[in-house]
Parts: sequence; C-alpha cells; structure tokens
Amino acid sequence: MAFEFKGRTAFITGGASGAGFGQAQVFGRLGCKIAIADIRADAVEKAIGELKNEGITCHGVVLDITDRTAFSRAADEVEAALGPVTMLFGTAGVSIFGPLEKATYADYDWIMDVNFNGVVNLMQTFVPRMIEHGQGGHIVNTASLGCFMASSGAGIYSASKFAVHGITMAMRDALKDYGIGVSVLAPANIKSNIAESVFTRPEKYADSGFDVDENEIKALQEIYSQGMEPEELAGHVKEAIEENRFYIIPYPEAREGMEAIFKQALDALPPANSDKEGQEKRAQAMYKYIAARNKMDQERYGQATR
Repeated sequence: MAFEFKGRTAFITGGASGAGFGQAQVFGRLGCKIAIADIRADAVEKAIGELKNEGITCHGVVLDITDRTAFSRAADEVEAALGPVTMLFGTAGVSIFGPLEKATYADYDWIMDVNFNGVVNLMQTFVPRMIEHGQGGHIVNTASLGCFMASSGAGIYSASKFAVHGITMAMRDALKDYGIGVSVLAPANIKSNIAESVFTRPEKYADSGFDVDENEIKALQEIYSQGMEPEELAGHVKEAIEENRFYIIPYPEAREGMEAIFKQALDALPPANSDKEGQEKRAQAMYKYIAARNKMDQERYGQATR
C-alpha cells in the first residue's frame, strides 16, 4: 500500500534551517502539516513565515531537544495545534572537530546529548503516542556517513552517529508490527549552517578542549556550501519512505570508502564452512535462549520481543 503523506502531521527537529527545513518544504508541499522544532527562536519565526507564504499548514516551537520535560510540552502543544503526530524527523545535530585526545567531558556531553539523546528524546516522547494513535507513520533519524567510519578529528561526532544508526535500526525492528516504518539518513555534505552550531552551545557545556576559531568556521562553511541542496536530499527521503527502505545514502562518492570498510569487516570473518561444531553449538544455544526469551516476554509484555 502506498504511503499517504497528505493530512499527516510531521514533527521535525532542527527544522528551521538546512536539512530540516528542506524536509519541512518537501513534505509540506505533499500535504503534511509541519511542526518545526529548533533551539533558535528567530530561525523558527523566519521558517514558519516562509512555509505559511507557501500555504503550508505549520506550527513552530522553540525547543532544546536535550530537555525532556520541554519535549513533552512541545508534543502536547503541537498535537493540540495540528493533530496527532505520525511522522518524525530527528534532524537536529551539532558538530565540533579537533584531536580526540584533547576532548573534554563537556565536548562529549554536548555532542552526545544533542545528536544521540536528542533522537532518543524524540522517539521516547512520540513513539508511544504514535502507537496509541494507531495510524501508522514513519520515522527518519539523521545520522551521517560518519556512522560507518571514524577518525580522530570527528571522533565524538562519529560516535554519536554510530549510536543514532544503531538505535534507529533497533527501532525499525520494534515498530514493524505497528505499521510504523523507520529509516536512517546517512548524508555526506549538506548545504547547511551546522558549521555555526558552536554558537548554540549552552554554557553548561562550555569547557572545551578544542580551539574553534573564525578560520575553521569559514573553512567548514566552504565545505558545506558545496553540499547537497536540502530539498534535493528531502526528495531522497521521500522516496525511501515510500519504499519503506531503511538506508538513505544518496551520495555515490561514498561507495568506494564504504566498500573498503565492509570488506575489512568481512575479511575478519573465518570461512563460512569452518568450525562446524562450534557453529552448531552456538546456534543451538541461541535458539534455546530466543525461545525462552519469547516465552518470558509474552508473559511480561503480552508480546514476544524479536
């Protein structure tokens, strides 16, 4: 059955600019009611004005996605204004780069709280509501090509995106019986202002081991200025939702690097026909555990956990 966009309410974190605003435009034009959540009040106001000028039904909330109580209030406000949310876009993200060995706890906490916990907070807030609404839907969380590969300079950022990749894959499995699809977007460069995310870094995370100056921000802005247009990227997201496809990676230049990474992993595996006795013993133990786990979960939760 084709996915029907018209009439659905979509909640987009980081929706006031970049990839998030591209999603707001594309899905708004498809007939979705759009809720934009962003930490920058001026950007929310500007984005809502542009969407309304296109005739898109929308609502904006100023939201720090690391604040779980505020997230719950935002969900109540949006559903009161636009109706039940059945599409989620976890698009907000931040980045900062520097030698990993010089990172502080605050560097870890800021990036993980926004990039990973922001996605967790989004799903923890809305998934129970989506299940209760019983209208199906779709969730798209934005990771990065950095969810498959890592280097020192982007170490914490990549770790946060590895985590987004993993929890999104698990949530896809968890929700498939509810008619809710789940996808992960793993982009390379996007034309966005993520290079300026350091300006929204809260005071509680101020202690950084990285020296980010105007020259670095300008260099990053140049890279991102050549990135994929947000509306084009959102078009690829639309196609993935229609196909209920998990991975969204519309960057052909990433193929060679991805093939090399997965070849390394496959090369680390012994031949499939080796250690037959050990394979059988471990398989039987796993089958036994799964059967026991299914029985326990049926008793505890009324359903088996895959």
